Amino acid sequence: MAGGITDTGELYSPYVGLVYMFNLIVGTGALTMPKAFATAGWLVSLVLLMFLGFMSYMTTTFVVEAMAAANAQLRWKRMEKRKDDEDEDSSSGVSDSDVLLQDGYERAETRPILSVQRRGSANIFEITERVEMGQMASMFFNKVGVNLFYFCIIIYLYGDLAIYAAAVPVSLMQMTCSVTGNHSCNVGDSTKYNDTDKCWGPIRRIDAYRLYLAAFTLLLGPFTFFNVQKTKYLQIMTSLMRWIAFILMIILALIRISRGQAEGHPSMAQLSGIRNLFGVCVYSFMCQHSLPSLITPISKKKHVSKLVLLDYILILAFYSLLSFTAIYCFRNDTLMDMYTLNFTNCEIISVAFIRYFLGLFPVFTISTNFPIIAVTLRNNWKTLFHREGGTYPWLVDRIVFPAITLIPPVLVAFCTHDLESLVGITGAYAGNGIQYLIPAFLAYCSRKDTQLVFGSGTVNKHLSPFRHSFWIVFVLIWGFSCFIFVTANIVLSESKL
Repeated sequence: MAGGITDTGELYSPYVGLVYMFNLIVGTGALTMPKAFATAGWLVSLVLLMFLGFMSYMTTTFVVEAMAAANAQLRWKRMEKRKDDEDEDSSSGVSDSDVLLQDGYERAETRPILSVQRRGSANIFEITERVEMGQMASMFFNKVGVNLFYFCIIIYLYGDLAIYAAAVPVSLMQMTCSVTGNHSCNVGDSTKYNDTDKCWGPIRRIDAYRLYLAAFTLLLGPFTFFNVQKTKYLQIMTSLMRWIAFILMIILALIRISRGQAEGHPSMAQLSGIRNLFGVCVYSFMCQHSLPSLITPISKKKHVSKLVLLDYILILAFYSLLSFTAIYCFRNDTLMDMYTLNFTNCEIISVAFIRYFLGLFPVFTISTNFPIIAVTLRNNWKTLFHREGGTYPWLVDRIVFPAITLIPPVLVAFCTHDLESLVGITGAYAGNGIQYLIPAFLAYCSRKDTQLVFGSGTVNKHLSPFRHSFWIVFVLIWGFSCFIFVTANIVLSESKL
């Protein structure tokens, strides 16, 4: 996330890239969307979902444009360095053969591994090197801007970890606790349980949740102190489980609706639910921070903006299908924060294996992602405080940074397991900055730097379709307005209590 330039990896076709982006965006946030739809009303939810999808697509094109500008500047700097080295070699009396050998060595060392440039026809804006958002911020922002970027990304990752740390214990608590002792059969029924209700014997539900949270922390927390990488096979497994779970939920909801067993009567609009819906939608469209890893390996990037648009249309249709089947299948008061838990009721599905698979689905997928997000956050902390040429003492590097990464989200999860609010607040604040403000500033600053370095006549081949400065201003106004709206809504809601 915060690192510099890294190898691109294996190239893949644009359509494979489209699938990867779809899998990245459609994640845990989608599981909290049905309840957010129900609390805000179907019409308001649909309009806001479509608008936020459009805004997310726009800022995605901003990030792609900034990636191309960053690649161009890196090439230009290397060419300038080679030119200076050649001048220095010629002035020091080095032979032509030595210069050619040295130049060949430098080209071999600095050329991107998967460069698709052609001799004599190279486009300086070709995206062949993966430049992460942290590196782009360092290239295009001043010191204050870079610090604000890292602050925003760190807060977002903290929110991510808090959501993950709460979602797994909640799912386990709901699957194993029951006042009737019938385990998962009545998890998704209309009965509303309190945290103080009994779980097993004298153990309350909140106690069970915290026991699961402690076990989750002890099992996965140590990975924060080491380096972990997501393997290809782990990614394939979690993606397959995700698709099986989502398709199952949609089919089961459609079956109940077709049989006349639907209980949902959603309202058209409830303004009180917009705050959480906004945060959930922003969180559910989040992909900007991972675009360099997704876009760079695509072999043919000529129509990348159109492919991304197709992805967003498919995702919008998928979210709408999932949420509308949910709000018409279940009553508003029975929809749970984690939508999978609605299908753990024996009346919904009689097959025990499917009930347990859906109920425990977040446990498996989130548990694989938690160490990766934790290591990413830890590395961002290290990058934020890093000084050129400096190194950290062993205690700071191996103990302090992992500790400040792991402890805060676990404490938040210990205090609350309200997933809808956690997702809403994370998306509404930090997610707002990453999805709207940072891409808009990247587009503005990269355009300014490109004109300064290459001249006003130079055209970025990956220039956003929203190239007019009006769109950047619009996104910035929207982003700051959202901050004000969400904050005012929270203050007014608290004042009424």
